[in-house]
Amino acid sequence: MVGLSLGEKHFIQGGIDQNLRSDGRKRDAYRPISIETGVIPQANGSARIRIGATEVIASVKAELGRPNALQPDKGKVAIFVDCSPVAEPMFEGRGGEELSTELSVALQRCLMGGKSGAGAGIDLSSLIVAEGKICWDLYIDGLVISSDGNLLDALGAAIKAALSNTGIPRVQVAAGASGDEQPEVDISDEEFLQFDTSGVPVIVTLTKVGRHYIVDATSEEESQMSSAVSVSISRKGHICGLSKRGSAGLDPSVISDMISVARHISEQLINKLDSEISAAEADEDEM
Repeated sequence: MVGLSLGEKHFIQGGIDQNLRSDGRKRDAYRPISIETGVIPQANGSARIRIGATEVIASVKAELGRPNALQPDKGKVAIFVDCSPVAEPMFEGRGGEELSTELSVALQRCLMGGKSGAGAGIDLSSLIVAEGKICWDLYIDGLVISSDGNLLDALGAAIKAALSNTGIPRVQVAAGASGDEQPEVDISDEEFLQFDTSGVPVIVTLTKVGRHYIVDATSEEESQMSSAVSVSISRKGHICGLSKRGSAGLDPSVISDMISVARHISEQLINKLDSEISAAEADEDEM
């Protein structure tokens, strides 16, 4: 927890009231964002993102598996988050485990929609190799290296960048398998398919402090929040998922307004991430 004096609390809240935050930003402004891709060579795709002093890494590992019997035409995605104790003393022991679970569940909800996969920002049908028999299982791991607020947005952005960096080997399925028999496959070492990230949403968290809500809250600002709503939004403006934190309730009209604001901000964030990801990929190709 961030320990603040009464004067510091009043300073933070007063700045937000006047639309001039402690670091000079307006309520709807992000801190500087930088992206590196291909930071974990043994993964199928990876990315490191810094938003201000918050730093996270996401990696994607693809393995062949068998589709769920209830969803034979879809692959599977599992998201796990680990909060390094180096990032924050409170991450040691139980505190880090609880936050890791909370972030993993929120990311799964925001990026993958409901349990059925309806509303998923990741096209699960694109992961099918042979319907009902073989699919790609994507294991997405997020690691919090440095924490200064807004972890969910940062992890969502890192996952989007890591998926953009992901190459899945081309698979040839041998003909002739019948019934429940698993067909033989030939996995290419040379040909890779780029993962389509056009539908992968960004996560925009609006943190309510006093009468106003802000984006990209720092740890100090988060310590003063009454509630926070995270909205995952696609490039087309579709809502893919929603998650709420904090004990204070929110009027439905307020949530509706927050979603409207998040939609507007998501357009700027997607353009910024696209630009940073393209630059990072270009730098990786030159290396």
